[in-house]
Amino acid sequence: MPLVTSKEMFQKAYEGGYAVGAFNVNNMEIIQGITEAAAQEKAPLILQVSAGARKYAKHVYLMKLVEAALEDTGLPICLHLDHGDGFEICKACVDGGFTSVMIDGSKYSFEENIALTKQVVDYAHDKGVVVEGELGRLAGVEDDVNVSAADSSYTDPAQVEEFVSRTGVDSLAIAIGTSHGAYKFKPGTKPQLRFDILEEVGRRLPGFPIVLHGASSVMQEYVAIVNEFGGQMPGAIGVPEDMLRKASSMAVCKINIDSDLRLAMTASVRRHLAQHPDHFDPRQYLTPARDAIREVVAHKMRHVLGCSGKA
Repeated sequence: MPLVTSKEMFQKAYEGGYAVGAFNVNNMEIIQGITEAAAQEKAPLILQVSAGARKYAKHVYLMKLVEAALEDTGLPICLHLDHGDGFEICKACVDGGFTSVMIDGSKYSFEENIALTKQVVDYAHDKGVVVEGELGRLAGVEDDVNVSAADSSYTDPAQVEEFVSRTGVDSLAIAIGTSHGAYKFKPGTKPQLRFDILEEVGRRLPGFPIVLHGASSVMQEYVAIVNEFGGQMPGAIGVPEDMLRKASSMAVCKINIDSDLRLAMTASVRRHLAQHPDHFDPRQYLTPARDAIREVVAHKMRHVLGCSGKA
């Protein structure tokens, strides 16, 4: 089966009251763990690549790994560029076989964001590729994305109709209180998402797919393992899973998950090497790491996204 776009995935997700998981990939084991979980759960799937991952693994290697996953699983898979920061990287990914790209012009003014996003949309649509835009700025650090709390801002629902109509984007990432990285909320505070903003955006854009970035739950069982074996992650707090499930039942059709995968993999490797200090074969510690990825993704699909059985 060839790569697909997210268009049909999102239409079914919106109508069905669930979300499709978009999982960041960096290497073979992560791709295998994610796709094995999707095959097990019979779930639709978006594999996404950040600029940092593309630099680390190289475009051609990632493409071949994804091609292998398609052949191995037979699943409908969308390959997406996460947080493209300019026209050139979006163009390179469109030309290089991606079926979806995100252009993140959220750091620019409203008019500049529209102009840049429309430039990408015009090019991508001509090649049959879908485009995600962004309004509002998420705080946090993840790969090349680094936004301070002072520079973050919620999405203004009053702007979404104009942005979508003038750019022609196929989906829209909004800021309602999620953030990149493992430290999303201050210790001692109750995590909150602005569902009022999401509800208003959904009212203004009926049937239009909304995206949540920075939506890892920072699963505490893995934080505990990391800390038990030498890590220093006090106060790592993510988005509660019940809030993500609620968002999935509303206008949100795509939820991005990265930090939970990193945590699961790192926790597994740390524990294995601590318990088996004589092991030096990467297969010995990457096998359980891949298994941990699979377990996390299956859990998200079944209990958070609600997309199991929807492929």
